[in-house]
Amino acid sequence: MIEVIACAALEATLNRLLTLEPQLTVALENTKHKVLCVELRDWQQNIALTYTGKQFMLFSQYDDAADCKISANIDTLMQLTNPSLLTQLIRQDKLDLEGDLQLAQSYSNAFSNLDINWAEHLSRYLGDAPAQHVVNCFQDAKEHGASANKTLQNTLTQLCQDELRVTIHPLELEQFKVHVRHIKNHTAQLEQRINSLLNR
Repeated sequence: MIEVIACAALEATLNRLLTLEPQLTVALENTKHKVLCVELRDWQQNIALTYTGKQFMLFSQYDDAADCKISANIDTLMQLTNPSLLTQLIRQDKLDLEGDLQLAQSYSNAFSNLDINWAEHLSRYLGDAPAQHVVNCFQDAKEHGASANKTLQNTLTQLCQDELRVTIHPLELEQFKVHVRHIKNHTAQLEQRINSLLNR
């Protein structure tokens, strides 16, 4: 029951995007009537998505044949907003894809290039100046949040590497790799000498 409600809510949201961003219909022109099935590994759930040319249709627990099937965790699927990561995620075995790769790329490109003019849509309710102010405040908060997150990550990295010595610095790791390769080569040479002595 919860899956059906969530699927209906997601379908309504996607269809709302079509009215907010008219360019989405152009970007999805080549995906009409093709079925993209997404298997959510975390939830052991299949959801199928198809675009009719006028609206999106979602189906929960979809087991029929699909033009393209993607299987991944939710965290991995969130990374698909960057279409260039698709093949990289497949190589890393974080994502399985069967069928039409072009269909998956079309959806990924369409949703990653969304550029909704929120000020225009909000201006109907708030007026032009307040709507633009709300959008600017939201963008400032988003940039501030991203900056704070980056600072926090850098601070935690330095704390773990320099102060607590929990993790090693990338240069130390590289030195360790070089040292291991040197020992490996030295061991191989020693093994060859022992084998040649035994064969005499």
